[in-house]
Formats: sequence, structure tokens, C-alpha cells
Amino acid sequence: MPAERIPASLPVAAARRRRLRADQARQLADLLRHQILTGGFPHGVLPLEDVIAADYRASRNTVRQALDLLRGEQLVDRKAGVGTVVVGEKYRHGLDRLQGLAETLHDHGRVTNEVRAVGPVCAPGPVARRLGLPDHTDVLCIERLRRLGGLPLSLDLSYLPLDVGGELLGCDLENTDVFRLLEALTGGPLGHAEITLEAVTADAHSAAVLEAPRGSAVLMLERLTHLPDGRPVDLEFIRFRGDRITMSGVLRRSV
Repeated sequence: MPAERIPASLPVAAARRRRLRADQARQLADLLRHQILTGGFPHGVLPLEDVIAADYRASRNTVRQALDLLRGEQLVDRKAGVGTVVVGEKYRHGLDRLQGLAETLHDHGRVTNEVRAVGPVCAPGPVARRLGLPDHTDVLCIERLRRLGGLPLSLDLSYLPLDVGGELLGCDLENTDVFRLLEALTGGPLGHAEITLEAVTADAHSAAVLEAPRGSAVLMLERLTHLPDGRPVDLEFIRFRGDRITMSGVLRRSV
């Protein structure tokens, strides 16, 4: 007796239902993540699954799948007798003001710096050109591991012209933002900065230093800071642990 044929439409329909549920779970996880990161659950405990399902008009399966996504991000976990609790924290880093990390996160605690390397190097061509210097010019290179509450947060690599940066060699780089030091040395506030933010794969070195899984994604902020007269003075490549930082800002549309 020939096997009963399964209509081709059935697997397609089942796959579509799974895709729709996965889409809905991702969308719900985005909403819950925002609530978590903005203090929407002040006691650190999420509502019961059926309450979340009713509030967001989602199925229980979708809620469970969304919570699984957040558990995978180590933002929440299940605790017996309590429910789903917030176990992770991300620090908000503003993108609409030019500030050093210690200034940005001063409400969360003290930022400390481990100076891993500091000294003059021959600037790679792209670095020299970004700083408006001739090729093969020596610049000051600083690499620092920055921690908040003892936890690795970012790995910062900075290049500065020697006529300005050279004076930083005698400064307290372990406890002070470079921006603060530059303003003290130049006698006035910095001007503006151009930034690029993207996700990159953590290489073996940065993963080890940041105590992050090798191959995980990190947020890479490239920032070129200028003095008020427009001179570029500080080129930075900052790798943030993506699970400990969130970028935020206010953008205004001009017509």
C-alpha cells in the first residue's frame, strides 16, 4: 500500500507558524529588554508569564521563547519560588554629549583604569592622516582596560599628537579620563568629536582582556576628538563589552 502523501502546504504552514512565533518572541524580548534596562521592574522581578502574555497580547509559548532569549543574554534567570528575576545590568552610555567614561558613568560608581601600554609609536598611515600629521610621525599610544565596580567594561586604544599627548606621560592615567587631562593641559574645553559605532567580533586579545567569550560581539566606538579650533587631537578605538553597555542619545530632525 503506497504511503500517504503529505500535502506540501502542511510543512510550509508549520514553518510559517514557527517563524511567526519566533518573530513575535524577538519583538516581545525587545520590549521586555527595554523595561529591564530602564528600571521598569523596580524590584527586579518580572511579572508571571500569564500576566506578560495578557499585557502584551502574546501566547504563553511566545512569552517563554522571549524569556529564553533574555536568559541567553544573561539579563534574566529563573529563581525557584520567585519567578523570572533580573540578574544582569547594562550601563547607559550617552551619545549626545562629549564625555569621558568616568564622567558618563559617575552615577554608577568609580571607573578605574589599568594602563596596559603607554609610549610613543610610529603612527600607522591611517592614524597619522586622521590626526592631520605627516606619515611616519611619532604619536603617543595609550591602551587602558577600564573597569566599573571591578568588572571589565572597555578596552581603549588612543593615539594623540606628541606635542599634546607627550605631556600625559606624567599624568594620572589610572584614575582620570583623558578628556579631563587634555582640558587641563590645553587650558580649555574640547571642541567636538566624530564617532562611528559598530559591532565587531572580539579577537583573542580583546576577548581575554575583557573576560568575554572569544568570538563574541563587542561594541566598537571609533572617536576622533578635536580642539575648539578644529585640530584633531585624540583618535580612539574603544571596545565595549556589549553585555554591559547600552548606547543612548537624543536625535533631533532638522528640516
